[in-house]
Amino acid sequence: MPKLQRLLGPVLGRLLGRPPGRPTARPDATAGGRTPRAAARTVVLAPDGAVFLLRSDNAEVGVHWTAPGGGLEEGETPTVGALRELHEETGWTDIEPARLLCTWEHDFTWHGIPVRQHEHIYLATGPRRGPLGDVSGVHRADGILEWRWWSPEELASPEADALWPPQLPALLAAVRGARGRDADPTAGPVHLGHVPHGTPNSAPDEPVRTAG
Repeated sequence: MPKLQRLLGPVLGRLLGRPPGRPTARPDATAGGRTPRAAARTVVLAPDGAVFLLRSDNAEVGVHWTAPGGGLEEGETPTVGALRELHEETGWTDIEPARLLCTWEHDFTWHGIPVRQHEHIYLATGPRRGPLGDVSGVHRADGILEWRWWSPEELASPEADALWPPQLPALLAAVRGARGRDADPTAGPVHLGHVPHGTPNSAPDEPVRTAG
């Protein structure tokens, strides 16, 4: 979506009486009475093992850090949506999502609507750098407060802010370990299922790898 249209989305959404920029659905009993929402993200790893994350503060779940990404546009595949969101939120046009790292569902409030979000999270590698170009408008529209690179030690610290998903340190440790053992880094994704937003970051559930 062009940047101008993206930035005008919140205004148009308020005028039309609905949240901006993303398709909506009716609340579904299978989603705990919440509105289902599809999203995709890209976890970018630097050569030194650091990971690029964005900080947001949500009315329901509070401060958290997550990879660049967001809700899918109508008709978008998760891969295409992850690439679009990565470009919009970082300005990086030389990185593309590679293999699927994990999928998960979690609950939060999006533009005043309680949602249950199903996410595809992809893995990519890239240089350690800041966003390119002026992405401040997109960050304001998306509620992004800041960005930073996290070392593996910082990511795994029990003192760290909440992470989306909470299992991210264990997932990335497994990726680094596989590379260190010259194991196949293209193994199938981890399916985390529904992770309540209150899962403590300091004691994340152990991810379970399943076929597919």
